[in-house]
Amino acid sequence: MAVSQAIPLTRHPYADGSYKKMLIDGKWVDAASGKKFETHNPATGELLATVAEGDAEDINRAVAAARRAFEGPWSKVKPFERQNMLLKLAELVEANFEELSQLDTLDMGAPISRTRGNRLRSLGMLRYYAGQATAIHGETIENSLPGEIFSYTLKEPIGVVGAIIPWNGPLTASIWKIGPAIATGCTVVLKPAEESPLTSLRIGELCVEAGIPPGVVNVVPGYGETAGAALASHPDVDKVAFTGSHVTGQSIIRASAGNLKRVSLELGGKSPDIVFADADLDAAVPGAAMAVFANSGQICSAGTRLFVEQKVYDEFVGRVAEFGKKLQVGNGLDPNTQIGPLVSQQQMDRVSGYLDIGTKEGAKAVAGGGRLTEGALSKGFFVQPTVFANVQDNMRIAQEEIFGPVISAISFKDPDELIKRANATTFGLGSGVWTTNVSKAHQVAKALRAGSVWVNCYQAMDPAVPFGGYKMSGYGRESGKQHVEEYLNVKAVWIKTG
Repeated sequence: MAVSQAIPLTRHPYADGSYKKMLIDGKWVDAASGKKFETHNPATGELLATVAEGDAEDINRAVAAARRAFEGPWSKVKPFERQNMLLKLAELVEANFEELSQLDTLDMGAPISRTRGNRLRSLGMLRYYAGQATAIHGETIENSLPGEIFSYTLKEPIGVVGAIIPWNGPLTASIWKIGPAIATGCTVVLKPAEESPLTSLRIGELCVEAGIPPGVVNVVPGYGETAGAALASHPDVDKVAFTGSHVTGQSIIRASAGNLKRVSLELGGKSPDIVFADADLDAAVPGAAMAVFANSGQICSAGTRLFVEQKVYDEFVGRVAEFGKKLQVGNGLDPNTQIGPLVSQQQMDRVSGYLDIGTKEGAKAVAGGGRLTEGALSKGFFVQPTVFANVQDNMRIAQEEIFGPVISAISFKDPDELIKRANATTFGLGSGVWTTNVSKAHQVAKALRAGSVWVNCYQAMDPAVPFGGYKMSGYGRESGKQHVEEYLNVKAVWIKTG
């Protein structure tokens, strides 16, 4: 395994150790309590910024601002104007994309090659939602009632949206919540993860610069148990859009009961990635490896249960292990880095715990298996890309979401039994199939109980294609026209004309 050289922290214009306020009603304000928290670079431990720490009172202020905007001037803004605002925001994101990429890398550790690689997706989402802003419409419906009664539907914005996002992709996660809210005419209170709040705050600045009116986009950083919980249970929030763990998702559902707010949830996963013996193994090796190792395994739909047909199991798992050993691990600012740190000490402890569990359960680490502490890496939260072989379906490392660079390689022989085993999880977010047999690909894709099935690829994403989960991976969809519908109410209108 290669280790990249440490890169000194170059002072970023938004990560220079200074204090960052929160955005409420178009103004940058302190927390009502005066509290602050620090955010650090997970690769070096260095202080990036001090951030205003929001809690229930700040959520109250932000929701009130969002409500005033929604029921006031924002309700008069036409679809074409909302479209122009999103296009202007896209221009600003594009003009500042290098800065935003570096900010993501500094705050949550992802390699700069990855954060720069999000350019097409980030800009594509904003421009897709801009297009959707002028494509929202109801329909006329011929009814069967006696007499002359005309019936039609209206699509109307649901109202104030509470958006709670995780730390594993701050830029794209922020856009994924703000974009459809603006497109549909909703207002939004965004609560970024405390581990990586800086990109969301910078996006808030760009929203103001794009001419988005006060109160339409509010950004309140803080902790989940205070700010997040207050937003999820707030009686004047009409919808919560949440991305994160299934445990927190369950709490949000319970909190939503007070006013029966609409909820959409994109939660965790333990996705099967299936390699048949007839697959193009040269393509499947890097594909299956990076289905987990990308972003240090901190991706909800990572293909962490690697099912490999028995006749090629030893060869394929060995090749994936060798691939993992050659990946360059280090500071994300190094353009040669392929694997960055985990986001925090808490995540480091979680992943390390599962590495111990896997060994105790009888799995064999054929690559990695521990923390990296040599040289410059000693100050960061670095874990070796790990491949466990001889994994059984009932092992905890095969059933529980680890959220780290850990592959659990499982052998299969019977294709029919494979489907039952692949679906034997409480989750259902992503899945992969590697085969050169088109019929087999279609059959397996149909049988898998997951919101996305990637065939001979993994983690492909597009703004027009819906993404979401089955079972404990949540409900609702992000991206695509289905995403926009999540932010709309449908009203039926009946007019007696004769």
